[in-house]
Amino acid sequence: MNFASDNSSAAAPEVMAALQAANTGYAAPYGNDEIMGRVRAKIREIFEAPEAAVYLVATGTAANALSLAILTQPWGAVFCHRNAHVEEDECGAPEFYTGGAKLVLVEGAHAKMTPDALHKAINFIGRGGIHNVQRGMVTITNATENGTVFFPSEVKALAAVARGFGLPVHMDGARFANAIVATGATPAEMTWKAGVDVLSFGGTKNGCMGVEAVVIFDPAKAREFELRRKRGGHLFSKHRFLSAQMEAYLTDGLWLRLAGRANAAAARLSAALLAAPQTSLVHPCEANSVFAAFPRAGHKRAQAAGAAYYLWPGDQSMDGPDNESLAARLVCSWSTTDADVDAFVSLIRG
Repeated sequence: MNFASDNSSAAAPEVMAALQAANTGYAAPYGNDEIMGRVRAKIREIFEAPEAAVYLVATGTAANALSLAILTQPWGAVFCHRNAHVEEDECGAPEFYTGGAKLVLVEGAHAKMTPDALHKAINFIGRGGIHNVQRGMVTITNATENGTVFFPSEVKALAAVARGFGLPVHMDGARFANAIVATGATPAEMTWKAGVDVLSFGGTKNGCMGVEAVVIFDPAKAREFELRRKRGGHLFSKHRFLSAQMEAYLTDGLWLRLAGRANAAAARLSAALLAAPQTSLVHPCEANSVFAAFPRAGHKRAQAAGAAYYLWPGDQSMDGPDNESLAARLVCSWSTTDADVDAFVSLIRG
């Protein structure tokens, strides 16, 4: 019953087999391995983007921070939701890698920016000329940190606002596969066809050991990314082990199957929790994360039985009346089983 994070799950067997297969003989370093050539071709095919530049890094923080750095100047504003991952969980990496660009936080229910809120935020910035940061770029998290998703039409609406101010758009897709499965959109419809310039395409949270792709739909930015990746310490020498993971992830739709399992587990969990007494959802369950509130007594039973998850927000206390409701974040992964879900819900129900 581990719902702490999709980062907590093991790597998928197909990914581990690919790593083992890659661990023979010699291969060119620094992304010049033969596997990377196949990965690049496959991502271009999946995204219907034959000219896209494709690079691999090991962490989502690197993928996001390096992507933002090629899209804005140090004096630029990066418009993101108040609960975006780049705001809450990157320890200042976006500011560091951009050389000081400022995150400007935009409101919206369930971690989703709205076009009106984004327009107001962008319009407000730069009013003081050189005395303020300037309008820089927009970044969208999909799936969001609250377990909701943007449909392509919603991405397009936000991108249209950005374009109206001449700003580029980045998508943080650490859980991109979950968003694609949830919406039924194609990767192209969710990204460049909707106005996204650069995508951080996640693998680590969805069955890889540690690999993320950066897909740059405007190849004019490719050289700068290469230099920033090297300068930032994220160009792997033994790159084949990143390539091998990503190739396995993309082969025969594995990335979508793994995300489908995680989303299905979350749907089962949210439905079962909603059927339990005194339980409600804090946010809609649209991908693989469930935010639910239920009585402290249920939390005590679950935690005593070894269930792993987070109270959300984390400043809630386990001390207090048993009937008081506490909110929690429960994240399902590709390896979450029906038995895990059912055992957890039975403890909540008592």
